[in-house]
Amino acid sequence: MKFWLLLTLLVCAYVTYLLLGALVVSVIESPYEADLREELRHLKRVFLNESPCVNVSSLEAFLEKVISANKYGVSVLHNSSNDSKWDLASSLFFASTLVTTVGYGYTTPLTDSGKAFCIFYALVGVPFTMLVLSSFVQRLMIIFTHKPIQYLQVHRGFDRRTVTQLHFFVLLVIVLVFFLLIPSTIFNTIETTWSFLDAFYFCFISLCTIGLGDYVPGEQDNQWLRQLYKVSVAFYLFVGLMAMLVVVQTFHKAADLHGLTDLFYLPRLQDQDDQEPILDTKHSSKRDLEPKCPLTNGTQPDYSSINR
Repeated sequence: MKFWLLLTLLVCAYVTYLLLGALVVSVIESPYEADLREELRHLKRVFLNESPCVNVSSLEAFLEKVISANKYGVSVLHNSSNDSKWDLASSLFFASTLVTTVGYGYTTPLTDSGKAFCIFYALVGVPFTMLVLSSFVQRLMIIFTHKPIQYLQVHRGFDRRTVTQLHFFVLLVIVLVFFLLIPSTIFNTIETTWSFLDAFYFCFISLCTIGLGDYVPGEQDNQWLRQLYKVSVAFYLFVGLMAMLVVVQTFHKAADLHGLTDLFYLPRLQDQDDQEPILDTKHSSKRDLEPKCPLTNGTQPDYSSINR
């Protein structure tokens, strides 16, 4: 009975959180949307008044075609980039965002055959990427989580709960600096139209695999070393996802240690490996840090666990 009460409270809190987010976003964005819509209507009226020979229906059809093409990254503006969106580097960048589920949506297949291929490619690529990321993160957890905690607990005498809290905070700061702040500064320098907030927003949205697509790197006109830049961004996304997964998995282990997950998970569904503390003080000197058996599906880090 207690479990179902907690689960009900959790669901109510989650729904309240969603409604609160929707309310805040609506209050912030609606006035700007209304002003922008009115501005566009005014510009359209001015254009038609100054160009009486222009047919309204023809103008509407032209604008619809331009807007539709712009969704695929194709622009008719004189200062837009003439580079193909489907050269090898751009296609590699697209493939990486597809299999990591970032999916900016700025570059999308134009043909039916391309859409069909993306279905098959993602069907195989997403689990394949999950396997690769999980394999890397499992080993990184030993280096960046288990070994530091073991050293501080065994050799420095820290309390187990205290050291896990301290370690998680330090790890979070390191990831924040090296995978959000520093890359944001680099993007802010390269992408001349981005503010630092825009760049930080892009990094955070990308590494959380949300990928809204309102900011996409490498789309400026005559961008220097554009292809190398695209490949570098794809590499950054892959490494950044691993770093985020290490943080998420470390938090999950710390939550297990402090008994937070016991409040909401059914005990019979919890994996035995998750019930073990990060370190056992009685046997820490005798136990090998390397797991004696591979993690099960329930304990392997999964990048889909990041909030989207």
